Amino acid sequence: MNEEKQRLELVYGEKAVEKLKNSKVMIAGLGGVGSYAAEAITRSFIDNIVLIDFDVYDITNLNRQLHSTLNNVGSSKADNICENIYNINKNAKVTVIKEKLAPENIHQFVSKDIDFVIDAIDDIKAKISLIEYCYTNDIKIISSMGTGNKIYPDKLQISDIKKTSMCPLAKKMRYELKKRNIEKLPVVFSTEEIIRNSQTNTIGSTPFVPATAGLMLASYVVNQIVRK
Repeated sequence: MNEEKQRLELVYGEKAVEKLKNSKVMIAGLGGVGSYAAEAITRSFIDNIVLIDFDVYDITNLNRQLHSTLNNVGSSKADNICENIYNINKNAKVTVIKEKLAPENIHQFVSKDIDFVIDAIDDIKAKISLIEYCYTNDIKIISSMGTGNKIYPDKLQISDIKKTSMCPLAKKMRYELKKRNIEKLPVVFSTEEIIRNSQTNTIGSTPFVPATAGLMLASYVVNQIVRK
């Protein structure tokens, strides 16, 4: 039994953990949701990981983004998370893409040998482009819906996009995906009504709702891989 993987193997078994080792997972968007998804994917000892995020840490990220500290404000999220991965898994092979996904470049970054994509992107246009590309090329994907302006992580659940409710982002996504004849998409979404602040359009956040969503995304991917 591999010592660093011992606790994982006690749950899944050696063959399943070997499947994880040989899988390739992409995490697109490394903010409050994606940073926790990347952490859980890393600690599941999936060796091949692709990170996509063009952004840098901002002081306002401190309340919810894993690895965001006072010392790394202004530095690349993808680079910081990549360094963390190598500090956990010595066999990791990480591809870092510091670009903004768009319809015209997505084919350059999302390779068809990827086993699963975790979509934790905030930008709707990029989100739709990624989902559409994966759908067209038969790449498995799970997507995060809105986690901002919410305070109860226990209201999060995994469902098909068609069964979502109470989430403005999911509503927009249902409309856009229907136009593209995309009928099925597993998502993490919240049934909690959003908290509205009449004083600002800035979206508020907590440490725990985005983090829980990220862990749920990762758990779905890991369990799908070991069961296939």
